[in-house]
Amino acid sequence: MRKVLIVTYYWPPAGGPGVQRWLYFASYMREFGIEPVIYTPENPHYPLKDPSLVQQIPQGIKVYRQKIREPYQLARLLSPSGTKRISSGIINREKPGRIERLMLWVRGNIFIPDARKYWIKPSVRFLSGVMEKEGIDTLITTGPPHSMHLIGLKLTGLKKIRWIADFRDPWTSIGYHSALRLSRRATEKHRKLEAAVLNEADAVITTSSQTMREFKPLTPHPIHVITNGYFGELNTKGQPEGPFTISHIGSLLSGRNPVSLWNALKSLSDVNPEFKRDLKIELIGPVSPEVLQSIRDQGLGAQLSVKDYIPHDQALERQRRAQILLLIEIDAPQTRGIIPGKFFEYLAASRPILAIGPEHWEVASLIAECKSGAAFRYEEQQKIERALHTWYQDYKKHNLIVEAEGVEAYHRRALTGRLVKEVLWE
Repeated sequence: MRKVLIVTYYWPPAGGPGVQRWLYFASYMREFGIEPVIYTPENPHYPLKDPSLVQQIPQGIKVYRQKIREPYQLARLLSPSGTKRISSGIINREKPGRIERLMLWVRGNIFIPDARKYWIKPSVRFLSGVMEKEGIDTLITTGPPHSMHLIGLKLTGLKKIRWIADFRDPWTSIGYHSALRLSRRATEKHRKLEAAVLNEADAVITTSSQTMREFKPLTPHPIHVITNGYFGELNTKGQPEGPFTISHIGSLLSGRNPVSLWNALKSLSDVNPEFKRDLKIELIGPVSPEVLQSIRDQGLGAQLSVKDYIPHDQALERQRRAQILLLIEIDAPQTRGIIPGKFFEYLAASRPILAIGPEHWEVASLIAECKSGAAFRYEEQQKIERALHTWYQDYKKHNLIVEAEGVEAYHRRALTGRLVKEVLWE
């Protein structure tokens, strides 16, 4: 059986969507004649942990670990809460404090491409021996953090290997780069490193067509679009019991605050007191204070339920118990190609998806293709209100159901088959 080495920062017990992509690819690879070998840090700084994902690690898989030195350990001494927010992706774009501004500047201008850069050199030395020992000639790096790709870049200069760079998110075009207060020098260095990875990798994988189009002018090598997906069986049950719950699973940052949605909910509540009694807004995961205040400002504090991060299996259950699943993306051209990993779990939950994001968002096309809900721009409050009203009427008739199409193509097994056939066996 052919072996491939997967270099990933996120591996169980890490929580969040970053770990799931390659955990599940690795889980199905053996069915397609591939034996995965994992390389991951021994002592990583994970902002979220989910021990339940350990149970999903394929039995007998070989995992190599090396210690990593990360500056987040020192940053916590300055600002424990700020460090956790930044490492989780929660950036206060409106009024960051003085220490947080300093941390963002250091993150963007000193730690290039990211704060895991000190793991590159020791990893290259270590993996040269591992690849020879295991008889591995194919390397996969997955980022962010994009320093994982620099490990691949260095290894290709030392060994004759086939290297595949998997971009779960874009690099220089990612939305939060503007919040890092990059200098001209830092901006140029990020671009040069990105170009080097794209030009030296034998193949590139992206999770969206938009990111593929952004990368295409930068590299002559093939770019494959393999999205994230869902694990397990599709939900075939009808409308769940309980209140008219609008659920968001995952981080809800200040830049993703859908004020038009909260306004629409207030308007519907003012017109119909029964709607307000039935309504529940469930936010599970890190939520910025600005989002919470916006909801309370509309008089919906009593309808609000906020819970911290919960294990992945519990999150899946919550999705299936919701009446409406909320998906939010930052309203910016740079986010048009961002397809959150939970979107595919939402598809499998078979509950109506209410998506709010930028114009020409790729998610909107997927929702229309699968007939799984509705997508709106931030300013389309009246359209959001009408959709909610229709869904609420169906809910009262106990007929709020989704008859999606083509969802099976996004099962993790099907996607692994594509990965092996289109990329690994190329």
